[in-house]
Amino acid sequence: MLYREAGQFKTNYVADQAIFPIRQDRIGMAIVLLFAWVIIPAFGTDYFLEIIMINFLFFSLAAIGLNILTGYTGLISLGTGGFMAVGAVASYKLAVIFPDLNIILVFLLSGLIAAAVGIVFGLPSLRIKGFYLAVATLAAQFFLDWLFLRFDWFTNSSTAIEGVPKTLFGFLVTGPDASPFAKYYVALGFVTVFALIAKNLVRSAIGRAWMAIRDMDIAAEIIGIRPLPTKLLAFAISAFYSGVAGSLMLFLFYDSAEPDLFDINLSFKVLFMVIIGGLGSILGSFMGAAFIVMIPILLTLAPDLLGLPISSDLAKHLEFMIFGALIIFFLIVEPNGLARLWQITKEKLRLWPFPY
Repeated sequence: MLYREAGQFKTNYVADQAIFPIRQDRIGMAIVLLFAWVIIPAFGTDYFLEIIMINFLFFSLAAIGLNILTGYTGLISLGTGGFMAVGAVASYKLAVIFPDLNIILVFLLSGLIAAAVGIVFGLPSLRIKGFYLAVATLAAQFFLDWLFLRFDWFTNSSTAIEGVPKTLFGFLVTGPDASPFAKYYVALGFVTVFALIAKNLVRSAIGRAWMAIRDMDIAAEIIGIRPLPTKLLAFAISAFYSGVAGSLMLFLFYDSAEPDLFDINLSFKVLFMVIIGGLGSILGSFMGAAFIVMIPILLTLAPDLLGLPISSDLAKHLEFMIFGALIIFFLIVEPNGLARLWQITKEKLRLWPFPY
């Protein structure tokens, strides 16, 4: 009864093609945005904002980028961590070389540099796909890791960014002296805008071309979709999102341009977010990021809350075991991810309380 679209008539094409055509969805999204922009900053502690929420936000942005490439275009990538490293190192170099450059431009330009690198490593996608493309992107991950660790020019032999603090609208938003609230609002602003752009992008002709390539690339080529530009655009946009996420991760969380922070483990973590949250779903990217970020924290706090006298090493090993078991459980119960479970819930709400 609460989630019925009966009586909500569409009188024009714009209303019919709206992102949230049902009134209840619009109200729900307004509540989510109100909660994110007002309630959390008003009542959240510094630890909650800086350690949990900022982590969740830049991982969500990286998961959206990978979902565009893997979920919507069907191109498996294991190089997300490398593209995030490109964005982080590029933003660091831009901030050092151009200290007066606006922090927003630093983030956007670093994303564009990562997009250019993504296009280079996306060129083999026309000839290979599936497991072979995954190996090619894995090679990109290892090459970028080696490049940044081998040559000190990328970090100027001094990785700390305390010397390049950045302000936005008069507020210090980067560095250890910046307020967690300022960092949170910067991350939230980027994620809100780019999530909206991604949602509209996958609903456009570009998104339909991506999904056609994903479903059957030969048929897509027959109907006039050019595979190489379509795949390269997916690589570029995915790498752009990953690059911006990497620069946010550097300036708002780590405060140090350490390339080894963006290793293969980070690529697997973002891939798990997309798989658990749901392939081909922007909402699933947020759900997967929340799952990956929150579960280890809850598993770490559980022994203390339950009063179990276990060592820190044992707690860490149990965390990995339980975390892996939960991932397997969700993949078995619902292979299409948490977004599919939410979709099923909404379908049941449309029929409730009637049995049919």
